[in-house]
Amino acid sequence: MTHAHSPDFDHPPRPMAQRVGAILWPSFFAAGVATMVFFAFVDPLALRDMTFPQLQISRGLGYTLGFFAFWLATASSSLFTWILLRPASRFNRSLPR
Repeated sequence: MTHAHSPDFDHPPRPMAQRVGAILWPSFFAAGVATMVFFAFVDPLALRDMTFPQLQISRGLGYTLGFFAFWLATASSSLFTWILLRPASRFNRSLPR
């Protein structure tokens, strides 16, 4: 029977490339889908005229900025999920005496 407070139980650390990929790849996919859905209904030039009319932003640049904004939002969501799902055994060790 395994004890919940066994100090030798731990999960091996993941390589950095795997951790970063687990955050960036799903968020990239979600940002692509969100960009397509959003810009199917919103014209980037109309959005520019409502928000920053003094800036000279082309339609292509509007799509690009929108995609990166969605990617930042979805990457932060993936990062927060990754933080919440880290193995508890690394953080629930007894304090040194």
